[in-house]
Amino acid sequence: MSALAGKTAENLKKIRETKPLIHNITNFVVMNYTANVLLACGASPVMAHADNEVEEMVDLAGALVLNIGTLTDGWVTAMIKAGRQASELGKPIILDPVGAGATALRTNAAKAILAQTWVSVVRGNASEILSLAGQESATKGVDAIHSVTEAAEVAGTLARELGTTLAITGPTDLVTDGRRTLTIEGGHPLMTRVTGTGCSATALIGAFHAVDKDSVSAAATALAFFGVAGEVAGIGSVGPGTFMIRLLDALYTLTPEEVEARCRIAKG
Repeated sequence: MSALAGKTAENLKKIRETKPLIHNITNFVVMNYTANVLLACGASPVMAHADNEVEEMVDLAGALVLNIGTLTDGWVTAMIKAGRQASELGKPIILDPVGAGATALRTNAAKAILAQTWVSVVRGNASEILSLAGQESATKGVDAIHSVTEAAEVAGTLARELGTTLAITGPTDLVTDGRRTLTIEGGHPLMTRVTGTGCSATALIGAFHAVDKDSVSAAATALAFFGVAGEVAGIGSVGPGTFMIRLLDALYTLTPEEVEARCRIAKG
């Protein structure tokens, strides 16, 4: 898939050249780290969730990232308000349904956002995606108990029903809009030992989607870049602490040419 490898490099170049503003309504646990991930790749992050400013912030942003990790009813209202504004302006919305399937609040919030806004990409683990499909699904807190392969069986149908692109992350990532399906290899086992890596993948999709209107291409190339960064960060890391810092360094120092040579995207 040399064309998509080239697209990954092209998108990364565009991000570093244009520094798109990515509006995040995200959870308290990951705000700092995901902001640093966006800065490291070349984008400009803003974390704004106040009900009386989200519409104005959406006006300025290149993409909107909604993450339900530490949810309250007020945040759901702000997310839908921001999402409606982004939908009206034709700006991409990326939803991370953290822990959907674990509680009714999370599952219902994710479904409400999908019903009332135009979500371009949903990035989640297999269990979260299955919960959106109405499957018998649960999570261990916010961790997946299902495999990407299990979710892949319903992903195409669900993507068509929702009119969105699904990005299911795991040891091998899968991206589908119900017509096109891509798989992405990469990453490192220590990515599961650092809080916020999945949320960071979602934020990166926001940055890539700000410069690439094709939701499948944007999601796949963002995950390919993140996978390469994870591999590079794993070299010499002795544990989660060193890996967390090395991941930021890799996102900052990797050149588009290195990413193009190393990323692995294939048709599913």
